[in-house]
Amino acid sequence: MKTNTLLLVVALLATACESQLDLSPVTNLTNATYYKTADDAKAALGACYNAIGNLDPNLDITTTDDAIPFLTGDANRPLLWRYDITPANTFVSLYSPAYRGINRSNTVIDRLPGIAMDETLKKRYIAEAKFLRALHYFNLVRLYGDVPLVTKETTSLEGLELPRSPANDIYALIEADLKEAESILPVTYPASESGRATQGAAKGMLAKLYLWRAGTTAGSPFWTQAATKAKEVIDQGVYALYDNYADAFALTARGGKENIFEVQYLTDVRGHNIGRGFGVRAALIYPSGGAGIARVSASLFNAYSANDKRKPVTFITSYVYNGVTTNLSITDPDPTKAVSFQKLWDKTAKTNGGEGTSIPILRYSDVLLMQAEALNEVNNGPTAEAYAAINKVRIRAGLTALTGLNYQQFKEAVLLERRLELTFENNRRFDLIRTGKLVEAVKADNTFNRNPVIKPFHVLLPIPQVDMDANPSLVQNPGY
Repeated sequence: MKTNTLLLVVALLATACESQLDLSPVTNLTNATYYKTADDAKAALGACYNAIGNLDPNLDITTTDDAIPFLTGDANRPLLWRYDITPANTFVSLYSPAYRGINRSNTVIDRLPGIAMDETLKKRYIAEAKFLRALHYFNLVRLYGDVPLVTKETTSLEGLELPRSPANDIYALIEADLKEAESILPVTYPASESGRATQGAAKGMLAKLYLWRAGTTAGSPFWTQAATKAKEVIDQGVYALYDNYADAFALTARGGKENIFEVQYLTDVRGHNIGRGFGVRAALIYPSGGAGIARVSASLFNAYSANDKRKPVTFITSYVYNGVTTNLSITDPDPTKAVSFQKLWDKTAKTNGGEGTSIPILRYSDVLLMQAEALNEVNNGPTAEAYAAINKVRIRAGLTALTGLNYQQFKEAVLLERRLELTFENNRRFDLIRTGKLVEAVKADNTFNRNPVIKPFHVLLPIPQVDMDANPSLVQNPGY
């Protein structure tokens, strides 16, 4: 990845990529000559945005019931899938990249107050950095539990051996950062700055934080807060669903009305990417070419009803090459015959059979479903407002409106709708954990002789061994 990049081009799968906005290379400057001007501040914030893609999709697709890794690929993926997970597994190594992103945010937060520049813009940049810091910590605490709490720029090797802080302290920082961000960030930006964190993004991530905490705290007051924040996003009137599900992922939808916050790829850039990485294989267009990383599970594929308009948008079930049609299968063990994921695939790209489009971090449909779930919990059953929220998502998908459900039925309906609507958007694992269903769901998915050895402690990942070795103050999660 080049060092002169800003919004929002990220390497999720060791991508070689370029940016939409170019800045002077930060790495060619020193602290003595840098952090002096408004342009320096902008470039430093750009480095923060550049680091937001650290949540590896391998986790969501191989540690849930949504996908099966191709067993001939990287051996670490099948080990994740079977829950034979050790601290040496390369796909649990999201710890250090997150802290690199946190340090970039801390640098902006610490350095910008000393720069002579427009004060309103300075406050906004710091608020954006705090929003991004909150995203990193939210991923860390959900993946690993207690983690070291670092809120100041790291400028030397001194004092790096920090112990893990209680998760509640991490949650408190996330909440404080997001609250400051929502009080300062603008509701919208000019088109030239599309992709930056907005007030609605901060409110939406607060709703997500409260939803997570509500599911992991008995008798929680967080359901009410989740419902309130989701409603605030809705009441802004800035966001809406596209009429067609596919339009939410189109190249023209970047920064669009449904995409509250996202990681944006440039088009037609050579390299591996998330679009193909989810099993949309180059082999579909070039049969002698490469392969993806995973196939869709029968459990996920069959969860869609035949008239669900999202199903053909999400999956490829057949393709034509040289006039010959090949039908793809959920059960055929041949990876070249596997049903593939295509929702985030930019087919207009000329390299590698297509590239990734954008990676949603928060979509408006997610907010609607959070509101529906939270209202059901607050009122011990669905309200008219809860029905309205979930039914907007369902009707767009071509499904009938829900009605007449009790508390438990509605709760299960929302969880299913989240699975179908937000497929492979890094939500499934977290949804299963916060609802206490991860072990149950994984054990139920025994296709291709999975035989998972999942235990309750697997709701947390192990701290990567390389990070344990680097910091003797860290204590490993139980079970590892």
